[in-house]
Amino acid sequence: MIEAHNISKSFGDHDVLKNISLKFVEGKTNLIIGKSGSGKTVLMKCLVGLHEVDQGSILFDERNFSGMTFSERKSIRKEIGMLFQGGALFDSMTVEENVMFPLTMYTNQTVEEKKERVNFCLQWVNLENANKLFPAELSGGMIKRVAIARAISMNPRYLFCDEPNSGLDPHTAGVIDDLIQQITSEFNITTVVNTHDMNSVIKIGDTISFIYNGKLWWEGDKSQILHTENQELNDFVFDTELTKRLKK
Repeated sequence: MIEAHNISKSFGDHDVLKNISLKFVEGKTNLIIGKSGSGKTVLMKCLVGLHEVDQGSILFDERNFSGMTFSERKSIRKEIGMLFQGGALFDSMTVEENVMFPLTMYTNQTVEEKKERVNFCLQWVNLENANKLFPAELSGGMIKRVAIARAISMNPRYLFCDEPNSGLDPHTAGVIDDLIQQITSEFNITTVVNTHDMNSVIKIGDTISFIYNGKLWWEGDKSQILHTENQELNDFVFDTELTKRLKK
């Protein structure tokens, strides 16, 4: 479980996060949603330590991550997998080298052990035998799947996904959602997903946190989000022609 207790973050005179407290549950896909500029991306960056909070605390299974020094955080960072928006693969590396990169950086495994782990992860994302391909040879969906394989290569306890479906067609986005949910459940990972994709919200939102103007404005799950009286949340959820039809 990951917990945020009363965290706030400002940049100059601009208050981005305002006294937010929430929990992300182990073995569940925990979604953060909100409009652009709401603070959800800053929240995720604070959770993984890319931004320091101005006040409050962030706990990973009761370990006070925000209270640790950079060196002390290293052990927790090794337990974190990150799926970046766009995949963020290294263009000059093959699929195998990309997935192997965290293992080379943070473990003392032999080449054979690393290759075995890479093959295991690629099998999980249905990319067997893609080891020697380069990112330029992959489709958008394949890039995301390689990025997921890399994110789970270290067998993480915590998985963070920043807009995993950005730039994908609806079918491919659904495949990525299924993979994230399956990996989360199978390996009992605490998964946190930043998204504005309502298909993902309705499909895999085990827990949902709606951020509005830097505040935690609503919490619930996929069974509740279409039936709330929260006006700001409704404005966000039913902002497209498709979701407006769901309201009828």
